[in-house]
Amino acid sequence: MSAQPRTKQPTQSMTATTIEPGKGRSGQPVSKSAGVTTFTAAAIAVADMVGIGVFTSLGFQVQDITSAFAVVMLWVVGGVVALCGALSYGELAATFPRSGGEYNFLSRTYSPAIGFMAGWLSATVGFAAPIALVAIAFGAYFKGVFPDAPSPLWLGLGVAWLVGLVHLSGVRHGSTFQNVSTVLKVLLIVTFIVAGFAVGDPQPVSFTPSLAGFGQMSGAPFAIGLVFVMYAYSGWNASTYIIGEIHDPQRSVPRALFLATLIVVILYVGLNAVFLYTTPMDKMAGQIEVALVAGSHIFGEAGGRIVGGLICFGLISTISAMTWIGPRVTKVMGEDIPMLSWFAQVTKNGVPTAAIVLQLVIVTGLILTQSFEGVLDYIQFSLILSSFLAVLGVMVLRWRQPELERPYRTWGYPLTPLLFLGVTGFMMVYLVTERPLQSLGGLATLLAGLLVYFISLRHSPPKTD
Repeated sequence: MSAQPRTKQPTQSMTATTIEPGKGRSGQPVSKSAGVTTFTAAAIAVADMVGIGVFTSLGFQVQDITSAFAVVMLWVVGGVVALCGALSYGELAATFPRSGGEYNFLSRTYSPAIGFMAGWLSATVGFAAPIALVAIAFGAYFKGVFPDAPSPLWLGLGVAWLVGLVHLSGVRHGSTFQNVSTVLKVLLIVTFIVAGFAVGDPQPVSFTPSLAGFGQMSGAPFAIGLVFVMYAYSGWNASTYIIGEIHDPQRSVPRALFLATLIVVILYVGLNAVFLYTTPMDKMAGQIEVALVAGSHIFGEAGGRIVGGLICFGLISTISAMTWIGPRVTKVMGEDIPMLSWFAQVTKNGVPTAAIVLQLVIVTGLILTQSFEGVLDYIQFSLILSSFLAVLGVMVLRWRQPELERPYRTWGYPLTPLLFLGVTGFMMVYLVTERPLQSLGGLATLLAGLLVYFISLRHSPPKTD
């Protein structure tokens, strides 16, 4: 790029100092563009959430849950929990309107060291691994639609770098691309849902409440299924990673979080309802590509390609969302930590070029080594822990700093955060029990971040008055 970068140099070491909301530890405004609208902020969260999870989860759920009502309620309950998280994050975002997501929230609530560990996870593999997975999924679906296309690996690399180049060209171009791709994704999904109910052959299932349905909702399969449903909803907090680029963030971010999550809840419930309405459960049970199975039943022989094309297109906006928000965490960390200051450099168009390129390099490495699934497996516990601590922070701050200015307060407090904490706490217990080695690996990643943090303190310049 021809633009000359400008760097915001920090003036203090990474210590627990008093920071004005919306400003970094240097005391300077954290963003000068602040032109992203509420619509775009919501589009980012919608795009981040609607990936491949909703198109693959149902096949495993109907193996043990045979009530259509119970299956739909699984997605409703998961959506309510996600909304509780979004409402809680809205309070944190309005109170501390700075980019960085959990890095910002945990630094302000607990300590810079805790925040750095969450930021380290996001800056290294927290976004890169999901991008790699979605990129390869894009390649697989694209090749299914166009059999003569290159291998999924090269298609995945190509789409990841093409989307990266769009975001390297400027925030305005990235914003337009995100809005258009997300709107088209939502319209395609709505069209699929309406067409499915209109032309699909009804199956002998009932969505009305029943004793049998409520009985299955109280069983272990429902609880375990909720863990994977919550994975499909992950990304509801996407807008908080770019707070500093959003216009009037104290109003826009809480609205964007709530609106995006509500839209996705409606889409997810509608998709799973149309799958159940049109396709026999025994045909979907145990199938990973359940959307393709349902598409074949709805639209006939060409149905698989139709759905494959829909998913393929939709994954582009998901890659775009994570390509936008992930590097912003690295950028904000660079604003605070002299050792990482190079990543705080931005072009005149507001693009953190070095941070985006770093993430693209990590994505490339994960795709080429085919190691992204293993990485995702072991960081899940740490990602859930980070959001758990952030929502817990709403209650901690209410207790420690009741006088703190809160332009927005969480609806339904304290039940809202407590419900989110209860479900995510259950998810962490499940992961530790079922995947102890992976959970320990995730904790090791956080501890590696803590080591880097203390090394950064030794290389920080003396504190100035």
